[in-house]
Amino acid sequence: MANRKEDQKEWRGLTAEEVGSRLKKFGYNEIIKQQKAGPVLIFISKLKNPLLILMILVATGTFFLGERTSSVIMLSMVLLSSILDFLNSYKSQKAVDALASRVSTKVDVFREGVKTAIDFKYIVPDDLIYLSPGSIVPADCEVIEADDFFLNQSSLTGESMPVEKMPKGTLSKNNKEAVADEYTAYMGTSVVSGFAVVSVVATGAQTEYGKIAQELNKVEPKTDFEISINKFSYFIVKLIFYMVSFVMIVYLVKNVDNLTQSLLLEAITFAVAITVGVTPDMLPAIMTLCLARGSQMMARKSVIVKHLASIENFGSMDILCTDKTGTLTKDHIALVKYVDYQGQENDWVLELAQLTSHFHTGMQNPLDDAINESKKIDIDSYEKIDEIPYDFARKRSSMVVVRGKKRFLITKGAPEEVLKISDKLAIGESAEALGKNGKVIEKQFERLSQEGFRVLSIAYKELPNKQSLSVYESSVESEMVFAGFLAFLDPPKDDVAQTIQELSRLGISVKILTGDNHLLAQKICRDVGIEVGGVITGQELKAMNDIELARRVIETTIFARVTPDQKERVILALKKLGKSVGYMGDGINDAPALKVADVGISVNNAVDIAKETAAIILMEKSLKVLKDGIIEGRKTFHNTTKYVLMGLSSNFGNMFSMMGAVTFLPFLPLLPTQILFNNFFYDISQITLPSDDVDEEELVRPAHWDLKFIRSYMLTFGLLSSLFDFLTFGLLYFVYHLNEHQFQAGWLMESFATQIFVIYIIRTKKIPFLQSRPSSALALSTILTVFFIWSTPFTPLASLLKLEPVPGKVVMIIIAFVFAYLLLVEIVKHIFYHFYSQGRDKQGAQAVIKA
Repeated sequence: MANRKEDQKEWRGLTAEEVGSRLKKFGYNEIIKQQKAGPVLIFISKLKNPLLILMILVATGTFFLGERTSSVIMLSMVLLSSILDFLNSYKSQKAVDALASRVSTKVDVFREGVKTAIDFKYIVPDDLIYLSPGSIVPADCEVIEADDFFLNQSSLTGESMPVEKMPKGTLSKNNKEAVADEYTAYMGTSVVSGFAVVSVVATGAQTEYGKIAQELNKVEPKTDFEISINKFSYFIVKLIFYMVSFVMIVYLVKNVDNLTQSLLLEAITFAVAITVGVTPDMLPAIMTLCLARGSQMMARKSVIVKHLASIENFGSMDILCTDKTGTLTKDHIALVKYVDYQGQENDWVLELAQLTSHFHTGMQNPLDDAINESKKIDIDSYEKIDEIPYDFARKRSSMVVVRGKKRFLITKGAPEEVLKISDKLAIGESAEALGKNGKVIEKQFERLSQEGFRVLSIAYKELPNKQSLSVYESSVESEMVFAGFLAFLDPPKDDVAQTIQELSRLGISVKILTGDNHLLAQKICRDVGIEVGGVITGQELKAMNDIELARRVIETTIFARVTPDQKERVILALKKLGKSVGYMGDGINDAPALKVADVGISVNNAVDIAKETAAIILMEKSLKVLKDGIIEGRKTFHNTTKYVLMGLSSNFGNMFSMMGAVTFLPFLPLLPTQILFNNFFYDISQITLPSDDVDEEELVRPAHWDLKFIRSYMLTFGLLSSLFDFLTFGLLYFVYHLNEHQFQAGWLMESFATQIFVIYIIRTKKIPFLQSRPSSALALSTILTVFFIWSTPFTPLASLLKLEPVPGKVVMIIIAFVFAYLLLVEIVKHIFYHFYSQGRDKQGAQAVIKA
C-alpha cells in the first residue's frame, strides 16, 4: 500500500492541558509492582527459618552459661548459611533487574497533531496511539483505525495464534455484536503485523494487566519445601523438649538430697549440651551449600536461580503445570496441511495459496508468512494484475494473476465465506458442480477445526483475459471453484516428545493450563505423547465448587480457555491434595499461578512481571533444561537428607545413651564442652556432603520430606547406636574400671567413629564401596576428622577438654566395636528398607482404592 491510513488523516490527539488534567485524575500509567526489599531486609528474611531461630536461641543459652566458644561457632554457622543464601538471592535479583530493564518502554502518541515517542508512564486515557509491528500495547485501548492488524495476546490470554483486531465502528456498521475482545488491544500484548490507531480506555491498575498485578500483592503461600522444613523444625523442638525434660528430672532426682546452686547450674548446662547434641545445627549450612552447588550447576546450563530453596522444590515436584505456547510448541505458526475437500494433500492448493501470499502488498500477517515459508512451488511464470484487499465484512482477500494467456482470480479467507461464493468443486484437474459436496466440505472443515488447526480456504476461477482491465472490485468474487483447505498450527518442538517421556520416567506428570481451545490443546498433547486423562474448560471450572475441583483435578490433564485466577485455583487445589506443583509460564496471565506454585518458572524473554514473580528463570524456554533442574533438585535433596538421617539417628542415639548413663554412672558420660567439641568436628566432617554422588535409582522419583520415615529411621538406628554405646559403657566402667576422664575419652572415640563412618552406609541403599562409592572429598574429610578426634586424648589438647589417654587394649576393642556396629547397621538397613517399601506400597494401594 502506497499510503497508509494514518498518513491520510490528521490525528490531533490530546493537548498538554488535557494530558495534565488526566494525569492528576488517573495518575501515572504504572501497575502495582512487588516492592523490592533492600539488601538489609533481604538478609534479615534469611533468618526466618525455624531451625535457624532454634540455633540462635541455643547459642544464646550456651553463651550465658559460659560456653562462649561453642556459642560463637554455632552463630557463625547460622551467619554462614544466611550469607550464602543472601548472596545468591541478591545476585539473582540483580540479574533479573538487568533483564527487565531491556523491555521497551516508549510508544508513538499523537499529541496536538504531532506524533511523538513518549514513555509508557505518561500515557493517559483518551490518548491516540499509533501501533506498528513490534510495538507493545502500553494500555488497554479501543481500535479506531486498522489495516491487517494482528496482535500476539499469548502473554495475556495464552492463545498461540495471533488475533486480528478491527475497529469497533466497522463491527457496528455491519450490524454485528461488538464483542470487546474483537476491538480491544490489551496492555502488554504485542503487534505482529499491520498498523492501527487506538484510543486509550484504561491505564495502570485499571487495565487487565494491572488487575493481575494487584493479585500479586497477596501474601505468598508457603511452598512444599518451606512447609516440610517447618514441620521438621517443630519435630526437633518437641524431641529436644522431651529429652531435656527427662535429663533434668533424672539429674535433679539423683541429687535431691544435696541439691546446690552449682549442681542446678550444672544440670542446666548439661541440658543445653543435650540440646546442642540433638540439634542438627549444621543442617542450614549443609542445605545452603547443597543448594548453592545446585545453583552453580544450573548456572552453567543458562538458568538463573532467584531463590535457592526453589532447587529443593524442583526435587520434590511431582506435577508440572505449564502453558502450551513456546513450551510444548515452537511459538511460530506453520502451514502444516494443504488439502482438497476430502483431506488429501494437494499441491494445487498450495500453489494457489503461495500466489496470494507472494503477490500480497498489504501488511504481511503470520499466516501469509507461514505460507511463504512452506514447501516451495514454482510460481515464476505468473504475473500479478490486481489485488482485492481483505476487509472485515468479507473476511477474505483476492488476487488476480495471469500466466500465458490465462487470467485467474484466487480467493483466500474464512472457509464459510469462501464457500458462500463457490458453486463448483475442484476434483482432480477438473471442476464439477458443488451440489451435495457442500456438506462434505463443511464436515472436512469441522474435522480440521476439531484437530486444533486454524483453517483458511482457497477458491479460484478463470477470468476473461481482457488485457485492458487491470482493476477489479470484490463483486467479481462469485461462481468460484472451491479448491481446498490450508491448515495452520504452532507445531510441537522437535525434542519435546522425548523430554515428556523423560519427565514421565522421573515421576513427573504434566498438566496443560492454556488460554487456547481444548481441541488445539488435545492435538498438541497427542503429538508430544501426553496421555490426556481429562479436559476441563474455563466455563466448566467456573461452575465447579472446590470439592468438585479437588475430586477431578488429579485426573485432568488439560485446562483450556482458563483465566489467570482459574490457573491459580487449579494449582492451589493440587497443593491442598499434598502435591508439589511447579508452574512454567511467561505471560502476564501466568503471574498469579507463578506466585502460588511451589516453584515458579519463567524465561528470559517473558514479560517483566512474570520474571519478577518466578523463582527460576530459564535462558531458553525448554522442558529439557527444566528436566536438568529437577535432577539437580533431587541430588540436592538426597545429599541434604543424608545429613539429616545420619545426624538425627547418631545424635539421638548418643543423647539417648547419655540419658541412660546419668541414671547409673556417678559422673557425666561426656562434659558439655566435650559434647560441643564432638558436635563441631562431626559437622566439619560433613561439610563435603554437597559434593557426594547420588545413586541413579534415587533420581527416578520425586523426593519428599517424610517425617514419619525420618522418625522411624531415627528410632531404629538411634537405638541400635545406643546398644553399642551401652556395651562401651560396660566395657569402660565395669570391665576396665576407667576413671571419669579416661571413660569420657573412650566413649568420645567410639561415638565419634560410629556416627561419622555410618555415613558410608546411610548415603546409599546399596552395599557401600562395592556398589556405591562416596565422593573423594567426603571420604577424605571423614577419615581426617576421625583421626583428629582419636588422637586428641594423646595430645596437649586433652587437658583443656579434661580427657585422659585410653589404654591400647581398650582402643583395640573399641575398633572392633566400631566394625561390628557398621556391619550390623548395614544388615538392619536392608531389613528396614524392605519393610518400609512394603508399607509404602500398601499405603499407595489403599490410597488408590480410596480414590
